[in-house]
Amino acid sequence: MRYATREFRPASALVEAADTLAEDFDATRCLQRVSDHCVELLNARAAGVMLIDGGRPVSPAASSRHERLGLDLLEAQHGGGPCLESYGSGRPVPPVSIRVAHAAARRPGFTERALRHDIVTTSAVPLRRGDQLLGALNVFVPAPPSRHVAAAPGLEVAQVVADAAALGLQNRRACTRCRTLSGQLQEALSSRVRIEQAKGMLAERWGVRADQAFVALRQYARRRRLALDRAAGMVIEGAAADAELRREIDEGPEGRA
Repeated sequence: MRYATREFRPASALVEAADTLAEDFDATRCLQRVSDHCVELLNARAAGVMLIDGGRPVSPAASSRHERLGLDLLEAQHGGGPCLESYGSGRPVPPVSIRVAHAAARRPGFTERALRHDIVTTSAVPLRRGDQLLGALNVFVPAPPSRHVAAAPGLEVAQVVADAAALGLQNRRACTRCRTLSGQLQEALSSRVRIEQAKGMLAERWGVRADQAFVALRQYARRRRLALDRAAGMVIEGAAADAELRREIDEGPEGRA
């Protein structure tokens, strides 16, 4: 059977859709490949993914095969269409006859453009991970489903691929957040080390307690509207005038600006 001969291919599609932790990861390229797999697996003319943020469509990506067609049909849905319907309900939109929908004046902007591209049916599935919805995957077919490829299995295949893509995107976002947090923590630690180093240098140079050296460093930074870390760096680099720093101790709290 036609569908059975393709049973081995979804595995590679799922692996690729979920593989998002590479250093050179590009979200648009990833979603384009997801769309490519759907075109191949479901005998579609084109497919596309619409990410949705705050209820607004963002970052559309279409299959490399008939990419302009796919992007055009995604763009036509900003006023309503299967992608937004699937995202709104969190459920798949089964194959819909474009001519029937157009005759019933449903999604007129989208259906008119789909007919112009000779699209006969369309379906959509949500990109979801648990309760989190990221967008929707839309498939555009130039003919009714073949009797060898039932509509339900086709929709299930699209949903599995979309779920893998959603998992990959969510993992990527989590990884990016972790890297950002790690960088912030590392910078905070480095800043603390620089401050302690500068404080120790001043205390040793002047023969005073570490807390006195810290007060001088802090007051020096305040007077010049510098971040404490920047002032510490200037001490370490020898760019801060020693006499001005020492004066902060000599003047004491009463000498504060």
